[in-house]
Order: sequence, then structure tokens, then C-alpha cells
Amino acid sequence: MSKSNQSLLKKLEIETNQLGCSTGVNWFAQGTSIKSISPVNGSEIGIVSTATLEDYDKVLNTAEAAFLKFRKIPAPVRGDLVRQFGNSLREKKELLGELVSFEMGKSLQEGLGEVQEMIDICDFAVGLSRQLQGTTMHSERPNHRMYEQYHPLGIVGIISAFNFPVAVWAWNTALAWVCGDVTVWKPSEKTPLCSIACQKIIGGILKKNNMPEGISCLINGGAEVGQWLSEDRRVPLISATGSTKMGRKVAAKVGARLGKSLLELGGNNALIITPDANLKTTLLAAVFGAVGTAGQRCTSTRRLLIHESVFNEVSKKIKFAYSQLKIGNPLDSSNHVGPLIDKYSVKNYLEALKNITKEGGKWIVEGGLLSGTGYESGCYVKPAIAEVEPSSEMAQKETFAPILYLIKYSGSIEHAIELQNNVKQGLSSAIMTQNLQEAETFLSHWGSDCGIANVNIGTSGAEIGGAFGGEKDTGGGRESGSDAWKVYMRRQTNTINYSNDLPLAQGIKFDL
Repeated sequence: MSKSNQSLLKKLEIETNQLGCSTGVNWFAQGTSIKSISPVNGSEIGIVSTATLEDYDKVLNTAEAAFLKFRKIPAPVRGDLVRQFGNSLREKKELLGELVSFEMGKSLQEGLGEVQEMIDICDFAVGLSRQLQGTTMHSERPNHRMYEQYHPLGIVGIISAFNFPVAVWAWNTALAWVCGDVTVWKPSEKTPLCSIACQKIIGGILKKNNMPEGISCLINGGAEVGQWLSEDRRVPLISATGSTKMGRKVAAKVGARLGKSLLELGGNNALIITPDANLKTTLLAAVFGAVGTAGQRCTSTRRLLIHESVFNEVSKKIKFAYSQLKIGNPLDSSNHVGPLIDKYSVKNYLEALKNITKEGGKWIVEGGLLSGTGYESGCYVKPAIAEVEPSSEMAQKETFAPILYLIKYSGSIEHAIELQNNVKQGLSSAIMTQNLQEAETFLSHWGSDCGIANVNIGTSGAEIGGAFGGEKDTGGGRESGSDAWKVYMRRQTNTINYSNDLPLAQGIKFDL
């Protein structure tokens, strides 16, 4: 490990074999080890010990005990803990953002932006802690009152992916905490140090406030940890972010015990470009959406559906834009594109290029693996663009890499929407147009079938205030804003009779 890497870990107070159970107890995992390898330069950042089943049970038992106490703490008080967490993130934003960038490979700007998302969801959750509202309705029986209220679920299991190693956890855990739940986090084994850093930060807050051990729990490990969580009846809700393949496994295991799942899975997002599009903003949206985070966002732009009347112009302009991209160390702000997460992802990328060629795709910008000075990690690739037919098999899939498909459409906006919807995934979508009718058609109930539908902005990214998630193979889950908090709670209907009689519903008579 380099001295600079050691310095960063020391500043974040990371002990790489720590299991983490929220406050002052120093627990250490007893399992095998996983290495954290930076895709930036191929260096080993640290070695993290994984949890055994015995370790796992110890954490879950502690979380169960913590919930019994934490649920009784008033929601605004829980919200204040989240406020303090957000403030601590503000203080450590530069350090944590740098670690995110170095361990995951995204640009430093994106790493800092991810920490800012954590801060933003903390702000949202603080306000929410005073607005966990139920609904009052009129009873059909005289002198009765009906209402609904929400109660905490218990333990929320969070399974997160490497591409957003800290933000997605925060989206879930900040809301879960204000709702009165405790959390157990299984992060990606590709970015374990980011999870330990987050646990250290929240652990200090909880300890300072004399909170019970087990409110925020961390278990590093492989797929077996996700399986333990998914099968565990002590965990009423599993929030899982990752591939559709992973989501199906989680859903089956959680469903078998009649638990609840919040799934955020794959995306195959399209940007429709109509004849009335502003091509300047279109180009910005398309390029950032396709190459941001090296195409490793669930909201990355995978397909451009371009009207035939502007196809050649758009194709020419985007090819020129790609020629200006700088690929290299993401900690260097002059670079636009960093590495893929690891060599396995590189293998999938190269295999996709071969399959596109086999299908007869026409290369607008050819891809390939980069080598030489600055690319020693073997994880840097060229962003690629291919013109393909609407029926292209590869365009139906999600390759987690910077590969963009250009697809020509003719005729009406309905045709473009049909092409957009004709994939299994349904996360993010966008249209670029100055035509009001086209925009409103795209947003209508016969328009985009995705959970996110944007007009004149790209597919990539999302604001904290809106619920985030998608349909079909994306899983149907919703995180972050709006009323997404309700999934972390159980709903209860209450009826109060304040009369001296017992009138029955629907006028039923039952005399004794």
C-alpha cells in the first residue's frame, strides 16, 4: 500500500478488519479476507476481513436488541441523529469523496457529488422525521373514528452495489433510521473500505449520543452474506441494489418467507432525440449520460433513439465530442473518463464489442482496451459508439460499460416511444424536444414505461426529492424522496369507538 493510501485510511480512521456495529464496541470479523484493489492504478488499498455465520448472528442479535430501544425514541430525536451525521459528512466530504473515487474509480467530482447526495438525503430525512403522517377518514358507524398510522418495521437489510458505494446506503439508512428501524449493511465486496469509513463516521455520532449498540451495523463479505440476510426472518425488509440476476435471487428468497423487498436493479436507458431537439443540450446530455462513471451507472444512457431527419448530424457531432474525451486517472480533474471497476468488467466490455460486430453493428467510435503509461491497472477502456438496428440483441442487454447504441427511428414520436419501451428494463428515460405535444405524449400513461421520465435533461442521475426506481426488470422499488419512506414502515388501520354502543359495520345486526 502506498504512503498516500495509508494516510487517507488513517485520516478516516479505518481499521480494515473491523466488523462494525455502530458505537463503541470494537468487533472484528473472523472470516476470510478480501483485497480492495483500486482500478485507478491497480494498487492494493487494504485487506478486509469478512464475516463468518457466527459473526453474522452476533450482529443480528445486537441489531434486534437495539431496535427494541430505538423504536421508542421520538422520531424528531432520531432525526437529530441524522442531522448530526449529515454535518459530520460535510466535515469529511473531501476525504470520503477521495476514497470513493480511488476505490471505485469514478472521477473525484463524482465522488464528491456522491457524498453530497448523502448530505442531501440526511437533510431530507431530518425534515421527514417531523412528517411521518398518517391519514384520518370517516367511519360509516356513528361515534367512531378511523385513521391509519405507520410503525417501524425492525431490521432493514441493505445490499448495495459498487458503483455508488456510499450514497445508496445513505438513501436507505437515513430514511430507515428516522422511521425507527435499525440497519444491517452488506456492501459490495469490490468497495469495502468505503463502507468501513461510513460506519466509523456514524459510529462516532451514535456513541456521542449514548445510543444503543446495533443501530447501524456493517457486515462485509461475499454473496453468502446477502443470502443470509435474504433468508433471515429477523429482517422484515431487504433493500437490494445491483443486477437483475442478483435481484431475482433476493426476491425469491425473501418472498419465500413472505418478507418485503425493495429492489433497484438493471437499467437500459434510452434518450429520444426528435427533429425539434436543441442539439447543444442534447449533446451534453448524451455524452455525460453515456460516459459518466465509465458507463457504470444504473441510469447511464445506453441507447440514443434518433429521428432519421437529424440522425447524420447527431452522429457526426457526438463522434466529434468523443474525440475530445480524456481518459485517465479520475483524481485528475482534466480527465473525463476513469476506469472500469475491475478486469472482470473489462472482460464483459470486450465480449460485448465482439458481439456487436458479429451482429453487424456499424462502429461510429471503436472501443478497445487501453494500455501503457497511466493505464497499468488494466481497467481503462475506450468509450464506444455503434449504430445498430432496433432489433439488435446487444441493445436489449445492459452492459455495465461505456458502450452507446445509436438507433434510427422514422415517423411519429409514438414509434420512438415503442422502441424505447421494447426492452426488459424500465428505469430511466428521457426525450429531447421543444415540441410540447411530443413532450406530453412521452409523459402520458401511454408514453414512457420507466420509473423516471425526463424532458430536456438526460437519463443519468436523480434528485433526492423524487422517488428513485423503475419498473419491469428494474424491480419496482422506490428509494429516496417523495413517499418512499413508507416502505420502511408497516401500516396500521385503527378504529376507535367512543360511544356506549357497539354498532357493526355495513349495518349488520347481531343481538344477544
